[in-house]
Amino acid sequence: MKAGWTIAFAGIARREVLRFARQRERFLAALVRPLVWLFIFAAGFRSVLGLSITAPYETYVLYEVYVVPGLCAMIQLFNGMQSSLSMVYDRETGAMRTLLVSPYPRWFLLGAKLVAGVLVSILQVYAFLGIAWLWGVHPPAIGWLTVLPALLLAGVMLGSLGLLISSTIRQLENFAGVMNFVIFPMFFASSALYPLWRMKESSVLLHDICALNPFTYAVELIRFALYGQVNLTALAVVAGCTAVFFGGTVFMYDPAKGLWRKRPG
Repeated sequence: MKAGWTIAFAGIARREVLRFARQRERFLAALVRPLVWLFIFAAGFRSVLGLSITAPYETYVLYEVYVVPGLCAMIQLFNGMQSSLSMVYDRETGAMRTLLVSPYPRWFLLGAKLVAGVLVSILQVYAFLGIAWLWGVHPPAIGWLTVLPALLLAGVMLGSLGLLISSTIRQLENFAGVMNFVIFPMFFASSALYPLWRMKESSVLLHDICALNPFTYAVELIRFALYGQVNLTALAVVAGCTAVFFGGTVFMYDPAKGLWRKRPG
């Protein structure tokens, strides 16, 4: 029985990896966005914002050092939405119905697809961190290892959100607009680009919005983990949001309750 579950997960993961391998532009696009911020915007913002000092940093750091964890989370956010796009496509082609009628529980099938997509995003993040290291962003050596669980949990949360959104989209062409409506507010209204204390100096309302944004806690979880520390508040929020988002996804893909329920008439 356990072998069957393993084979099922391996099959789903293999499909996601092959899909990613055949879309090389997807890998390049995942790196171009954060690299533009790192190479161009960070250089310009450094002269405007000066140096940032905030936990977990023990001293002043350059702006590009501060922004790297947020850009790692951005990669995972875009990848989660991209994986969700494939769910909409699979639903239109009928491939997802074939998957969901298998004898395995729906939570396992959705979770396997989710984890497979997260593993792909982690490869993208490490590629970005390697380029950032060449650019002069040097987190502690232990951070390359301690950030892995944070990337996994943050990726699962963001991927679960993407799957939950995909369950409400009926047509593929509608997904791009919804994706932009979600991605950009989440990214800009967070601590990815500016510390929350700096937000509060300019607008208390904006600070409160950022503090309510789950993406903020994904960024902070990655930021602290990259420096060998644990942000317990971020960990609790990300874990809680993951449970809520994934639970909602399983509900929405239940044929008796959510997206797949039969409609009269």
